[in-house]
Amino acid sequence: MSFLSLSHIQKSFGQVQVVRDFNMEIEKGEFVSFLGPSGCGKTTVLRMIAGFETPSGGTITVAGKNQSGLKPNQRNIGMVFQAYALFPNMSVFDNVAFGLKVAGRSKDEIDSRVKEMLSLIKLEHLAERFPYQLSGGQQQRVALARALAPKPQVLLLDEPLSALDAKIRVSLREEIRMIQQQLGITTVFVTHDQEEALSISDRIVVMNAGSADQIGAPAEIYNRPATRFVASFVGTLNLIEAKVTDPVANRISIGDQGVTLREPLGPVKAGDTVSLALRPEAGSIAEGAKGDTALAGEVVSSNFLGSVVRTRMRVGASVISFDMFNNPGLVPPAVGETVTLRFTASDLLIIRD
Repeated sequence: MSFLSLSHIQKSFGQVQVVRDFNMEIEKGEFVSFLGPSGCGKTTVLRMIAGFETPSGGTITVAGKNQSGLKPNQRNIGMVFQAYALFPNMSVFDNVAFGLKVAGRSKDEIDSRVKEMLSLIKLEHLAERFPYQLSGGQQQRVALARALAPKPQVLLLDEPLSALDAKIRVSLREEIRMIQQQLGITTVFVTHDQEEALSISDRIVVMNAGSADQIGAPAEIYNRPATRFVASFVGTLNLIEAKVTDPVANRISIGDQGVTLREPLGPVKAGDTVSLALRPEAGSIAEGAKGDTALAGEVVSSNFLGSVVRTRMRVGASVISFDMFNNPGLVPPAVGETVTLRFTASDLLIIRD
């Protein structure tokens, strides 16, 4: 039996339905990320779990207990907000102690637990400082410690890293994951940053227009997108239009070049158009590159992106991007040059929606 269950959850604001029949089973100790663009409903689902919004339909249970009718302070749930929401007139120690004091814990218990939490986030030396005396990353650590101090059953994080600069985001997301694993707490993390979700999650829910388009492990979401939306939203992707030439043999043509797919084409006929997906890192134009499939095309652009050089080539009506790892001796192909991209046929995915 799952620890956190969301069954047929719906939410409407007036005539606008923002969450549509959302279902999710989350195991105890699992780290699940809700990933999607602004307005897709991911934060609304999080707020319904926390009790800040009431579902228009469906049920939410934690450890088998129905949460319907329970106020936020009656749910054993910790939440970290995007804007930190620390009390400016309280020290770091008192911010972390706040929930424990409200719960009526003894002074000795509060002192012991706050010290434990400050040690966990490595800010013991800043216990007497006020929020305005802390950096953004330090404030977010304090917000995390405050949420964890009462020992909640579930931890909710609503885009907690979006206000931080890139380097701090990377280090803090790794710290959050380490703390989550150390405590074994069931965690739901909301983000629009695909790199965050891919790097720290056990599973990812890709949300689109109030529904879950796909739920799966990070590698599954990235390598086997279930819908066109997931394919285009997660990672950089080539979307290629092709014509079916022989549905029985899984033969298609991209421009005037024939390709045999590994994945069955399914119920299509010769002359139908199919959409294919190919990741930029899947192919190579290097001399001696291996792969059972090759496409030749004319280079239309080449962009230096630091660790990789992304080159675009035209094949028929499609423009296909591919990446080359940067090194001091790399000479990218020139615009107008014809190159041959080699890759494995199984890297071509059929997008069926």
